[in-house]
Amino acid sequence: MPAPLPPPKLGEPYLLTPGPLTTSFGVKEAMLKDWGSWDDDFRALTREIRAGILDLIGPGAEAYDCVPIQGSGSYCVEAMLGTFVPKDGKVLVLANGAYGLRAAQTMTYLNRAHTLIDKGDYLPPRGDDVAHALAEDPAITHVLAIHCETSSGILNPIDEIAEATHAAGRKLLIDSMSAFGGVPMDLATLRYTAMVSSANKCIEGVPGFGFVIARTSELEAAKGNCHSLSLDVEAQWSTMSKTGQWRFTPPTHVVAAFREALRAHAQEGGVEGRAARYSNNRDALVTGMRALGFETLLDDRWLSPIIVTFFCPADPAFQFSQFYDLMKSKGFIIYPGKLTVVDSFRIGCIGQMDAHVMNLVVEAARDALSDMGVVSAAPPAIALNERKKLAAL
Repeated sequence: MPAPLPPPKLGEPYLLTPGPLTTSFGVKEAMLKDWGSWDDDFRALTREIRAGILDLIGPGAEAYDCVPIQGSGSYCVEAMLGTFVPKDGKVLVLANGAYGLRAAQTMTYLNRAHTLIDKGDYLPPRGDDVAHALAEDPAITHVLAIHCETSSGILNPIDEIAEATHAAGRKLLIDSMSAFGGVPMDLATLRYTAMVSSANKCIEGVPGFGFVIARTSELEAAKGNCHSLSLDVEAQWSTMSKTGQWRFTPPTHVVAAFREALRAHAQEGGVEGRAARYSNNRDALVTGMRALGFETLLDDRWLSPIIVTFFCPADPAFQFSQFYDLMKSKGFIIYPGKLTVVDSFRIGCIGQMDAHVMNLVVEAARDALSDMGVVSAAPPAIALNERKKLAAL
């Protein structure tokens, strides 16, 4: 059994969120050096992280390239949509939470055609949904899918979505912001045009840039599509390919931290090793919280190893704001819920944490309930009715 991971810096709470997350000392230390953005050493650093990201997608990676983009994950999603969807294209956006809806909002800002399948707070878009929508609307050129919808914690059935998209001869765009690097993906099965993720998620770097993984042929074909100078993935790729440089000032310290995070990711066993630790984290958390009386939004088959949504207790003594403050005082920053039908909160399973830490999270939750005078952590009846909807699928 591996030794427990070291705690974060003294006095620093664990971030139980889907990113930013708790990082290692090595990642933090890597940011202590200054870099010249045009210097050969930094160009070599950029080449190294691009190659390291491509290594994570496995066989078939030679057909793809990796393009880092300054900014948060939402910048990268907009960059992907604006670059790979031509001005006369149309996107089928699959939403079952906040991030699918944000992608649809992005399409509105881009003034490009799109249609939306909105499954509500958490119900997964299925392959049959996609196949039906594509058969009904031949104008649709692309499908946008969220791999892990962290507003609920559901791991969407990306394989069947990809199969339905490919069978209909359309192109797949994937927002794998919170899953890439921590959830195994079969490139041959997914056959995507482009996918985006971020430095501060399952690779366990810090915020400041994301990246687009795209077929080289699609990058070449995308010239002139983009609505934005700074978010043009093709232009960024073309410049990096020719000069090794970012077009505009890169987040140099963040890139250096990401290289250290990539090295640690490889040492842990790559995607499979990272997925195993995150899954153990989730299992320890869910088992412990259920023993306290909490209920998860999702049945086990839909639980991602990234973040878990729990219903708030029906007990009138429970107030989330107080629960949050108590958990923080005990060394754990949790996440508010985003469900619209019932009150909830979320606890992340990613970052520099292991099952030992998750057991401490459960102990902190138990003590917080006691401090609040909560007798039962059971949710209201409406919450269990919501679960039945998903169990029926």
